[in-house]
Amino acid sequence: MMFVIGLTGGIAGGKSTVAAILKDLGAKVIDTDQVAREVVLPGEPAYRDIVAAFGKGIVLPDGQLNRKALGRIVFRDAAARELLNAITHPRIRARVEARLEDLKRTDPGAVVVIEAPLLIEAGMDDMVDAVWVVTAPEGVRLKRLMERDGLSLQEARNRLQAQMEEGERLRYATKIIPTGGDFEATRASVLAAWQEIQGSRKLS
Repeated sequence: MMFVIGLTGGIAGGKSTVAAILKDLGAKVIDTDQVAREVVLPGEPAYRDIVAAFGKGIVLPDGQLNRKALGRIVFRDAAARELLNAITHPRIRARVEARLEDLKRTDPGAVVVIEAPLLIEAGMDDMVDAVWVVTAPEGVRLKRLMERDGLSLQEARNRLQAQMEEGERLRYATKIIPTGGDFEATRASVLAAWQEIQGSRKLS
């Protein structure tokens, strides 16, 4: 029987690292960031709705969305962020549900990971059997974000502050994965949690 993990956490918290470890262990990973990029491609309904809502200033010369320009708008304006989420979240959820259905048919015994920064905010936690929350100190996340995305300290802080409070997210967690240390420490935490799942599935 399929087991679905919802993997979430704050921005630059280490979700992708944990997802990669789980994939190496044999899990099937659905990356909602990738799904989000798919649903806003030119010609998609969400693309048309976003351009209508935010204007042609967020469109690149090749017709693709300028994700950086859109990000600058929504990370400093809560109403704009809610509007974007209202456009994209239902479409993302529909695609994730379709992929889960495909996996149920093709690999019914799989452990599936839905890697979703906004798992809880988008109400997708009702699709999973367990919620794993990655967590790292704010200073570590700010440093990662600035290095990864070339942001100023203030821009990085804006992105952290735009998200759900860490304590609120942790209330939903069935498993907490600390990612503030080195890779081997993170891998050890993931492996222990993975072995727990495998053990409980054998008993059920």
